[in-house]
Amino acid sequence: MPTPAARTTSATNLTFHDVLSDDGTVLRAWTNDPDGLAEGPTVVLCNGLGTSAHAWPALLRPDCGVRIVSWNHRGTGGSQRPADPSHVEIEHFVEDGLSVMDHFGIDRAVLMGWSMGVNTMFEMAVRHPERVRGLFAVAGVPGDTFATMLGPLRLPRPLARLLSVSLTRALLLGSFALTPVASRLPIGPRAIAALSHTGFMLPVADAELAATAVREFLTTPIGWYMRLALSTSRHSRVSLSQVSVPCAFVAGRYDVLAGARDMATAAERLDDATFDEIRGTHFIQMEQPEQVHRLLLDFLAKVG
Repeated sequence: MPTPAARTTSATNLTFHDVLSDDGTVLRAWTNDPDGLAEGPTVVLCNGLGTSAHAWPALLRPDCGVRIVSWNHRGTGGSQRPADPSHVEIEHFVEDGLSVMDHFGIDRAVLMGWSMGVNTMFEMAVRHPERVRGLFAVAGVPGDTFATMLGPLRLPRPLARLLSVSLTRALLLGSFALTPVASRLPIGPRAIAALSHTGFMLPVADAELAATAVREFLTTPIGWYMRLALSTSRHSRVSLSQVSVPCAFVAGRYDVLAGARDMATAAERLDDATFDEIRGTHFIQMEQPEQVHRLLLDFLAKVG
């Protein structure tokens, strides 16, 4: 592997590294521990689809007590698109996660997932149990994600899947027209305030940071996001009988992208799992950062 490049963003205490994945795709990885001196346990974050570190305000504090290592998905946030466009399945995201762990010298760690990242971390736990010490799931389910969408509407799972996949395909078809508009939207605290009154997101703790997260998200063409999302729709539910490490699920009561009831059901099917439902949407770590972070620290203490 070539010598990785690294650069530090002092404003948010982040360092970025270029990491080579198994199929030759160069990933932009990041950590909140630029000097390698952080005290506390290491957590590998399998982030939400195309999202950045700025979606996690509690993790950007120097005194957060956790060393975070993560990466940006293929084709987003400075990570390359794969040479083979079919290499965007969950199995490839698992390989990306392992490559990032190897780069940072992490043999085994607690994994934290948000949204689609929950699929990735559960798949990693099944395929590579020797690398995983525990699983902390935020607003996500262990597979068959699209069947759990529109949870507050309590639709039958086949109907929820059909509607969600159909909408994603429609956005893919219309992405050529939507991307130029989305990339020019003036995203700031006022836009975040407006979004927080739609029901899709509730008021966030740090509107400036949320605006940064949304602006970074919109730098990637919508069509590429939809391709990644459709790959997630093909990821079937993970066999939880093969998961033997401690798990924790944190759900948003009003989440329309990952149903709380499906997260609760997954927790019930595991021997060593907890479930917490808090007031929030799919973006609970932005809306309730202190509460989610406290649950993470409690889980890390439990895992040891």
